[in-house]
Amino acid sequence: MSEHTVEAYLHDTVLLLTFWQANHPDRPILEISLPDLKTFVAEIYDLGLAPATQARILSGIKSFFRFLLLEGEITSDPTELLQAPKLRRSLPEVLSIEEIEAMMTAIDHSRPEGQRNRAMLETLYSCGLRASELISLRISNLYLETGFLRVIGKGNKERLVPIGKEAAKQIDLYRLHVRPQIPVQETARDILFLNRRGRGLSRMMLFNIVRDAAQKAGIRVPVHPHTFRHSFATHLVERGADLRAVQEMLGHASITTTEIYTHLDRGYLRSTLEKFHPRYQ
Repeated sequence: MSEHTVEAYLHDTVLLLTFWQANHPDRPILEISLPDLKTFVAEIYDLGLAPATQARILSGIKSFFRFLLLEGEITSDPTELLQAPKLRRSLPEVLSIEEIEAMMTAIDHSRPEGQRNRAMLETLYSCGLRASELISLRISNLYLETGFLRVIGKGNKERLVPIGKEAAKQIDLYRLHVRPQIPVQETARDILFLNRRGRGLSRMMLFNIVRDAAQKAGIRVPVHPHTFRHSFATHLVERGADLRAVQEMLGHASITTTEIYTHLDRGYLRSTLEKFHPRYQ
């Protein structure tokens, strides 16, 4: 799992242990039952947490008990029948092509970090990468001459992703004129995008770079790195891209995750029906 996922699972497990010790200080956690877990669910509901947050916490708890079952610490999984709150699948925020262009133009290219930031934003939009995939991108995984990147995604799964000419050009400019001026730390020799101290970027730093570019471009809605991923997929689907090809590029394990992008443009759905359905004429 990624470092971010590990931290989240640890946080979820600590929440459960805190609840258990407060209510049953003399009993080991291995004695917890489904009714106890339902009480825990009720407590996190009373905290006013969003349904998505509650569901994420329960996912971490379920993983904890699956681990205990695999290790032989328990003989049955008390979370097997534990239900997470129903989630309403919301449509993601998407930028227009004009807004993306405005963000690229708003970057200050007179500063060394400006060229780096341009290359990062172009790569986010060109390849639909997750934030973690971008900041961990390695020089040894660049195949710009053939137009591909090798990306390490969720679950340490690798995939090849095409990269557009503009993004490849901006990466080359960064590597040629900016990166050689940075005192690279030994542990970051193969990391593509570096901060001024020669280390890899944090997720928060990437978030701030994207947010600042959006503000300078006059975009009023919240913009974060994942917005580029949503925009990448939406713009492809709107123009008729095959959904399975988009799934492959995004690194989605299930196509049902990718299908959300078909709901973003009803006009696209109608034009697809008009074009391909034999009895729509």
